[in-house]
Amino acid sequence: MKRIVLGGGCFWGVEAYYKKLTGIGDTTSGYANGNIKNPRYEDLKYKRATHVEAVEIFYDNKIIDLNKILEHLFRMIDPTSLNAQGGDVGIQYRTGVYYKDEADKKIIEAYIKNEQKKYSKRIVVEVLQEYEFYKAEDYHQDYLDKNPGGYCHVNMNLIKANEKK
Repeated sequence: MKRIVLGGGCFWGVEAYYKKLTGIGDTTSGYANGNIKNPRYEDLKYKRATHVEAVEIFYDNKIIDLNKILEHLFRMIDPTSLNAQGGDVGIQYRTGVYYKDEADKKIIEAYIKNEQKKYSKRIVVEVLQEYEFYKAEDYHQDYLDKNPGGYCHVNMNLIKANEKK
């Protein structure tokens, strides 16, 4: 299994979306690339922490490759919106792709360069090496499974039938 960390606004919807895809193994909501160790949700909410709400994704590269994972990210976000997705606004809701493997960086950059041709505004999705990922509190894990009516900016209908588990 390969691993990538994605920021796409509120992590509840991002996690729920990717969990539905064929080839995706484990998903975990958490906090990435911020200024303090072991942040809690309140640290982001009260601006003590600069982390992005992110989802750690383990995937089978033989079934779903990184380009396809990025395609799904770009389906669910507005890549030209800085620090906001849907009704959520703040630096914790920025969009990003956080990699460990340098080979992934080339794939990500090439994907975004090609995607930019579709937009008149500049794409503002961060592409950074992931230097820290902290698991979010348990109540954030599988949140939309536990709270089916919970707020979500991600449209689950964007997943095609042949892409679902």
